[in-house]
Amino acid sequence: MDLLELQGISKIYGSLKALQNIDLGVRQGEWLAIMGPSGSGKTTMMNIIGCMDKPSAGQVILDGVNISKESAKNLTTIRRDKIGLIFQQFHLVNYLTALENVMVAQYYHSMPDEKEALAALERVGLAARAKHLPSQLSGGEQQRVCIARALINYPMLILADEPTGNLDEANEKIVIDIFKQLHAEGSTIIVVTHDPEVAEDAERTVVLEHGRISRIVKNSGDDSKS
Repeated sequence: MDLLELQGISKIYGSLKALQNIDLGVRQGEWLAIMGPSGSGKTTMMNIIGCMDKPSAGQVILDGVNISKESAKNLTTIRRDKIGLIFQQFHLVNYLTALENVMVAQYYHSMPDEKEALAALERVGLAARAKHLPSQLSGGEQQRVCIARALINYPMLILADEPTGNLDEANEKIVIDIFKQLHAEGSTIIVVTHDPEVAEDAERTVVLEHGRISRIVKNSGDDSKS
């Protein structure tokens, strides 16, 4: 069963066709990677899937609901309730501790729960660093705080934008191992990446070129044209 469906999605900015007639389904529990050169439409697709932008044409179906025509306010609610976002640049509040950064996400969703937030940090191996500010954490640790923050409200879809782009090899492995664990537990994950090694861990890789899907690569290495 598809959790997410993109049906004829296009995004046009003036004369620029950022996305052109994208059709894609993402199954419940699937791990999907999105790759492509700069300007291929990866960020635009991520923003539309993540309810941060709306398509110029086509439909986005998330959990059986067409979200394409929703208002900005409703999209904010959908994003808060159903999507866990992980960013390359972390976007942590620099004057809040790791624990407080996770609790901020709870605050906007329901009620902050320190015990639950601490458990989320423990899940990513950071319980001992809960009281540290972002400036006291390494890049890998900050990214793991972002993952804990994304998971705290039990999203149906985890959307990660270049989650290993600023990490060294050791921290990249830690982050990918967390994704592997989440996938094994049934999470639906979409990772936008430029790194073929990161994409290989996904079940499928969608390759974008000039705003179109040029091919879909299965984990086995077999290609199928979209």
